[in-house]
Amino acid sequence: MNRPFLVAAAQLAPAFLNLEAGIDKACQWIAKAGKEDVKILVFPETWLPGYPIWLDSSPEAALWGHPPAKEIFQRLIENSPEIPSPLIARLCDAAAGARLTLVMGLHERDGNTLYNTMLYISEAGKVAGIHRKLVPTYTERLVWGRGDGSTLTVIDTPVGRMGGLVCWEHWMPLARQAMHDKHELVHAAVWPSVNEVHLLASRSYAFEGRSFVIAAGSVLKREDFPKDVTLLETIPGDGPFMTGGSTIIAPNAVIMAGPVRNEETLVIAEVDPSISVRESMTLDVSGHYSRPDVFTLLVDETPGKGG
Repeated sequence: MNRPFLVAAAQLAPAFLNLEAGIDKACQWIAKAGKEDVKILVFPETWLPGYPIWLDSSPEAALWGHPPAKEIFQRLIENSPEIPSPLIARLCDAAAGARLTLVMGLHERDGNTLYNTMLYISEAGKVAGIHRKLVPTYTERLVWGRGDGSTLTVIDTPVGRMGGLVCWEHWMPLARQAMHDKHELVHAAVWPSVNEVHLLASRSYAFEGRSFVIAAGSVLKREDFPKDVTLLETIPGDGPFMTGGSTIIAPNAVIMAGPVRNEETLVIAEVDPSISVRESMTLDVSGHYSRPDVFTLLVDETPGKGG
């Protein structure tokens, strides 16, 4: 567990609103990462079947009772997986075949409610846990329910402990501390794309938690949109609507790989666990640099407190 190993962000365009095609594409890139000897592979936020870009970009996204808004929500529901399901089993098989730990950002369907979920799959091809975004950000509340403390997940992998947060959760100080207290070596920071301020948050998280951060973002152009979804036609401009920016960051906030813009690729870096240990000499926010006599953090991990 103390030997260096490779991690990667899968910076890819989603098969937008097409779940089966997205699973096909994911499996291809998981196999490619396995051939590169990657041990942890992270896909961006809701990569299956794509981040709901219309919430930010369509002037009609929030109109009450608007038929095109209902149409695209139905398409999203129909192309969002349940966990477990046969399509998720394909991802499990792909991870096992590539001998890597997989983190997949997806819309998780539970009945007719969707969650912004990070799915963890072990190198043995088993579902190892999920994390549901605690608070959908701004217009995201039109499509997602809220997660709860039971999915502040950190898993043990053959190369060390890892966890993750979604997008603006990286500006929730108590969520960050709850994750730091679980002692991550590697942290998955999943974003729609990693712009300047998202990179700032990711580097800050790495420095604060003395962990390696894989900041993963998608690329998305108008040509990636399906042609038969009315609301997408109301989005102005030609894009690109997401530019990637995937970056891998060391525990001292130094950038190890990236940011990479506007291309589909694996952004790969080598993680040396000893760097995390060395950097903890000066800062350990869950240990010698904490003040439990002054501050107390209570985390309710009871399931079902979301909605």
